[in-house]
Amino acid sequence: MVYFCDVSSVHQIEAAVSKLSRRELLAFREWFSELDAAAWDKQFEEDVAAGHLNALADEAIRDLREGRCRDL
Repeated sequence: MVYFCDVSSVHQIEAAVSKLSRRELLAFREWFSELDAAAWDKQFEEDVAAGHLNALADEAIRDLREGRCRDL
């Protein structure tokens, strides 16, 4: 089934999602999970490129070199 509606607020989206069938909800979950993962990956890549994670990487390397890491 295809729905065409103008949903422009979180409340409207919530209402529309709550009306989905089980099959439609499963498809929506899969789509949203992929969308969310892609957004997270993009943000992570931007943070890496901007150097926002350099301090954490430096700390991890320092801990490794100074023997503060262990095998799990």
